Amino acid sequence: MPISPLRVATYNIHGCVGTDRCFDPVRIQGVLAHMAADILALQEVETYHHGEDVLGAYQQDPQWQVIAGPTLLREQGQYGNALITRLPVLDYALIDLSVASREARSAIHAVLAHEGARLEVVATHLGLRPAERRHQVRTLLEALQRRDTQADATLLLGDFNEWFLAGRPLRWLHRHFGRSEPMPPTFPSRWPLFRLDRIWASAPARLTDVHVLRTAQSRCASDHLPLLGELRF
Repeated sequence: MPISPLRVATYNIHGCVGTDRCFDPVRIQGVLAHMAADILALQEVETYHHGEDVLGAYQQDPQWQVIAGPTLLREQGQYGNALITRLPVLDYALIDLSVASREARSAIHAVLAHEGARLEVVATHLGLRPAERRHQVRTLLEALQRRDTQADATLLLGDFNEWFLAGRPLRWLHRHFGRSEPMPPTFPSRWPLFRLDRIWASAPARLTDVHVLRTAQSRCASDHLPLLGELRF
């Protein structure tokens, strides 16, 4: 029986601080609603013990599952990654990708259920230095090989901070997942030049219709544009 396609997206929300330097979680929530994704990976997410944050509306809605992947614990709250999905979450864990003396990094590793299939989803945000990213991609691929999730397909998405299209991290990921569709540039949001945000899918799933959401709101809400695609089985 055919499995319905899924709309997937990744978005670095820059702590809800836009290119106008205004902190506006409501504006980010508007961009997320516009995307209407079934699976959404977020990076640079600020959550607060008190006050408004971008995950609050999803956490209060029973139609959504929210997995937080904090990398920094602060007095006022947490900072890091998040995975938001309409699909049932069967299992999840955090994979530590931190490198000594650099900002802490991690990946959210989740197994989701979709119409009888098990979908492995990995959402991450890699570091700024080339050596750091090489270490993180090796760690990530080793962790995926060790984990027996019995998944039917794997989806990897996030901000990979990889400026070098021929760099080893991208070559290793292409070798593992297969070369994906060409990714459009996502950064900086007003005049995108660099393909920092990426999505991969392993067979038998495939990614189609990869594009950025370019609206007046999304160009201003963050320094990255959201990246979307359709996952077909």
